[in-house]
Amino acid sequence: MRAAAALDGDGACIAEARRLAAAFLMRARAEHGLPVSDRATDLTQLVVSELVTNARKYAAGPILMDLSIVGDAVEVAVWDSDPVLPVARAADPGRVGQHGLEIVMAVVQGFEVRREPVGKRVIARLALLDAPDGGMPRQER
Repeated sequence: MRAAAALDGDGACIAEARRLAAAFLMRARAEHGLPVSDRATDLTQLVVSELVTNARKYAAGPILMDLSIVGDAVEVAVWDSDPVLPVARAADPGRVGQHGLEIVMAVVQGFEVRREPVGKRVIARLALLDAPDGGMPRQER
């Protein structure tokens, strides 16, 4: 199961991306019978929001978002035209802002960045189900 969207990079694109991600997971549950926890939906929307925000902030032009189900995970891929690869900064509770990638890294199972012929693609994988103890599944970076 896959979905793709071209976002124009304006201020409304972040909310649009979040809506698309939630609808994608709702479809996965309703039409394909896939188990998707509420937590997975919330965390996917959070990751989408952070990745699209970064793409909008650092790159000019459109943003492409791909969503897919890979095994027992949802994969979120966001492409933008900026060739500079993102780097998570060290945690600093006194820093105002610039915690987005730090947040993403804390909630995903897998994370990678691929340099593209033009720009880059940031890919995050999140479990569709919570761990048996009710928490987040183990990260596999």
